[in-house]
Amino acid sequence: MGDQATNENAPSRNPAAVSRFVERFAAVMTEAGMQRTASRVFAALIASDDASLTSAELSEQLGISPAAVSGAIRYLTQVGMAGRERDPGSRRDRYRIHNEVWYTTFAHRDTVLTRWESALREGTESLGRDTPAGARIAETAEFFEFLQEELMAMMERWQALQEKRRAEATEGPRTP
Repeated sequence: MGDQATNENAPSRNPAAVSRFVERFAAVMTEAGMQRTASRVFAALIASDDASLTSAELSEQLGISPAAVSGAIRYLTQVGMAGRERDPGSRRDRYRIHNEVWYTTFAHRDTVLTRWESALREGTESLGRDTPAGARIAETAEFFEFLQEELMAMMERWQALQEKRRAEATEGPRTP
């Protein structure tokens, strides 16, 4: 499709296999709660070599209308998983997934967890810590606090691993 046409040195891929991957990955994301069309658009973007496609390319590849692409991109932009940019010297929009999309997505979830934990702590005080509902809500708040701490530690380990890989890639192969 679009990204293959722009790079003559790109390895050829089986379009049917790519399509199967896109639909399978989109189905997994849809099962997890993401909108179906947004899942398909995201999967197509992540499967493209340069992580970006135009509305026309997405419409053609996925067999959906430009309006459906626009709605999906609006959703993906709102949740921080994709963005819109202009092709240089063109009036066409190009849609792109962000670098480190998963890191950014999970980092964004951390702010959601913070808000949930805060609301739950307020709920604990409102319902009374010594009531069954208050105790249940307090435990839920503690769970989110634990989850945030673990998530931050995981994100730090991920960044360290990425930095190590980048350093190794720039050093090249070691000789004895």
